[in-house]
Amino acid sequence: MPDRFERQRLEVLRTLDILDRPAEAEFDAIVEATRRMFGWKIVLVSLVDADRQWFMARQGLCETQTDRDIAFCSHAVAANDLLIVRDTTLDPRFAHNPLVLGPPFVRAYMGMPVRAAKRPGEPKLPLGTLCVIDD
Repeated sequence: MPDRFERQRLEVLRTLDILDRPAEAEFDAIVEATRRMFGWKIVLVSLVDADRQWFMARQGLCETQTDRDIAFCSHAVAANDLLIVRDTTLDPRFAHNPLVLGPPFVRAYMGMPVRAAKRPGEPKLPLGTLCVIDD
């Protein structure tokens, strides 16, 4: 994602003031419905900040955040498109990722950007993802 868009994206994230907030039932319900639909081990609603990925809602994972430089969701946000990785061990972007080589031993990933605008009528930018992860 070009620097200008990244700056705008981070500005929207800050303006909405949604990082590090307590769990919300609506997002937990989305995660639960997604887990039932896909049957995969881990489901997250993530927000990708400048240096980290924070999980707004999660199932199947104890951590509440990861470093951005190892976050699969960061790739989906940068592409602003659905990212499907069928086998992480065969994908050169992820084969040496510590989340593949160690716990939670990610083997498959699907993430769709979650978009929002700073104000109504402005372009919606990718702030994070709804993703499913399996081992």
